Amino acid sequence: MSHEVFLLFLGGLAVFIGAIVQGGVGFGLGLVAAPMITVLDPTVMPGAIQVVNVTLPLFTLAAEWRKVDWRGLGFALLGRLPGSVIGGAIVVYVSTQTLGILVGVMVLIAVAVTASAVAIPRNGATLTTAGFLSGITGTATGIGGPPMGIVYQHAKGPQIRATLAMYFFLSAAQSLGILAAVGRLPGRALLAGAALIPFMIVGFAVSGPLRRFLDGGRVRAGILVVAAASAFVLITQSLTG
Repeated sequence: MSHEVFLLFLGGLAVFIGAIVQGGVGFGLGLVAAPMITVLDPTVMPGAIQVVNVTLPLFTLAAEWRKVDWRGLGFALLGRLPGSVIGGAIVVYVSTQTLGILVGVMVLIAVAVTASAVAIPRNGATLTTAGFLSGITGTATGIGGPPMGIVYQHAKGPQIRATLAMYFFLSAAQSLGILAAVGRLPGRALLAGAALIPFMIVGFAVSGPLRRFLDGGRVRAGILVVAAASAFVLITQSLTG
């Protein structure tokens, strides 16, 4: 089996599972797919996962765009821009291992605090901070969902998914532009990402039962589980990378 076929099969499987998770919770594609693709072929990352990240939200928005929290989205994007610039610099100049460990620990602390019934308020300051952190990690590693998910954990499922979908669509497009500007978006990354899109489409198509299950009062628990798993993946990937 050639390297390209192996990458397509295992990477596609990871994207398929990640699309199911994100279709239900609102984020999680990067959590599942980014580490696997990085192991298989680090030369196509983080560009390949950003190609998928910019495509998946369109399917969520097609069904739930009316639920977008536009005010909250604006604050998040305000923080996301400088975060993306820092993330692009990290890709070029700084070790992503250190970043992954620090962010992973921060996310675990946030999950522990919120799981203990201490609510993180959703306001301009917290949304801008979440967007900033998400911009750094999303651009540098392809995993940018946890900060935004934690801030929106008390919202209803459709609003969470719609708002995060619009955020991830704009964010991934921004990250692709920054990666291209700093010379870290090779053609192979774009082709690899495009080849993974069919797996993403199938994963989203079968995510309906998970959405209905979580919308029955389980969205917050789902977000905390996926955020914690993202943190563990970031830390493990950083320690072993």
